[in-house]
Amino acid sequence: MRFSHFVHCNKTFAKDPLCRAEGGRQQPHSCCEVEQWDSDEPIPVKELARGVAGAHGLLCLLSDRVDKRILDAAARPWPFWACASCEGGPSSAPSSSGMSSPSRSHGSQPVEGSASPCEAVVTVLRKGANLKVISTLSVGVDHLALDEIKKRGIRVGYTPDVLTDATAELAVSLLLTTCRRLPEAIEEVKNGGWTSWKPLWLCGYGLTQSTVGIVGLGRIGRQPRPEEAAEFQAEFVSTPELAAQSDFIVVACSLTPATKGLCNKDFFQKMKETAVFVNISRGDVVNQDDLYQALASGQIAAAGLDVTTPEPLPTNHPLLTLKNCVILPHIGSATHRTRNTMSMLAANNLLAGLRGEPMPSELML
Repeated sequence: MRFSHFVHCNKTFAKDPLCRAEGGRQQPHSCCEVEQWDSDEPIPVKELARGVAGAHGLLCLLSDRVDKRILDAAARPWPFWACASCEGGPSSAPSSSGMSSPSRSHGSQPVEGSASPCEAVVTVLRKGANLKVISTLSVGVDHLALDEIKKRGIRVGYTPDVLTDATAELAVSLLLTTCRRLPEAIEEVKNGGWTSWKPLWLCGYGLTQSTVGIVGLGRIGRQPRPEEAAEFQAEFVSTPELAAQSDFIVVACSLTPATKGLCNKDFFQKMKETAVFVNISRGDVVNQDDLYQALASGQIAAAGLDVTTPEPLPTNHPLLTLKNCVILPHIGSATHRTRNTMSMLAANNLLAGLRGEPMPSELML
């Protein structure tokens, strides 16, 4: 199998597979072509559009917005340069973007019915320069234009389940950090505010004998179901009732048109003054202006956020001025084991999709 790859960390663009091993079995790693974006920062939209042109596969991150513009760019033919050994075949592409562009070897085996490997490349790319599969290194898919992707018949792979435990651990960590006022306590130690033991100094709220409300119970991003609540000896209730009855609220739902702005002024007004709010889903589920007012006015006790809008949150954002608001830089799945597993799953989804095989984790559109 022959690929042409463009790689940005875990981001890959793949061209049509051409090389095959004996017996017709495809070999995804036998001859790859890699063009790497040499930065941990997100690739600019212009470079993403340039790199994906003519690609048949895309492995992207949640920071990459794959909209109609990118999908249209992927449908453009891959540019061709003269081959040293024959005319019309693609060779190394000149790069003006700071990305390494290794030479593109043409392989040694022609596709059946073609006169040469290079002729096969030209024939295939002219025949079908469009995206076949998108694999995202995330469980959330709100960065993908799913309606447009479905219209074009593109398959989508994602990484559910493997990050659930890590994100749940982070949710509990954030909840405890917030309700027990740990950042404030650490700061007092550093600035000399710790003078002696005091009965009510830095008192927070405990989880024992409390009511925890979860918006989106189940695997992260899955719609809640009453039967799932029963498994945890919980009760399935309406959103207003959950807001009113809970001592702690953890938001773990996926971002959809129905959940965008779900946690707003009305939601916070229904919460207890002693309640703690935690969001591990997506920033747009929360109206951050309303959250700031609720925290600053004492309408709710505290909040912990692993996600915000935008990301990163500007350093002068009002939420960052509040002692009762803990904000983390979207690290829910950030353990070595989880990220490695996510990367393998995303890569296997991409390869399976390019081969026309069932993906390990496919989002059914």
